[in-house]
Amino acid sequence: MKYFFHPGAVLEFNETINYYEECRPGLGAEFANEIYSTISRIIQYPKAWSRLSQNTRKCLTNRFPFGVIYQEKEGRIFILAVMHLNKEPTYWKDRTKK
Repeated sequence: MKYFFHPGAVLEFNETINYYEECRPGLGAEFANEIYSTISRIIQYPKAWSRLSQNTRKCLTNRFPFGVIYQEKEGRIFILAVMHLNKEPTYWKDRTKK
C-alpha cells in the first residue's frame, strides 16, 4: 500500500525534524525513522488504530509525543498530520476537505 502526505503534514514533519536536530545532532533523523516506522504499522494494519471520525484514524509513535493522523483512500494512506500530542487536537480537520 502506498502513502502520501498532505502538504501541511510535510511541513510539520520537516519542521519537527529540524527542531529535534537542533536539540541534538542525530535526533531529527531518529524522529524521522520513528515516523516512518509508524507509517509502516499503519500500512500493515490500517484499521487497527484509534478512530477520530468515520474515515480518520490516529496512530501514536512509540518514542516521541506524536501521532500520525491519516485516512485510507482508494487503497492508499493519506497522512493529514504529524501531530504533537499537546497541540489543539482538531487543528488538522480542514485538511480532510482537500
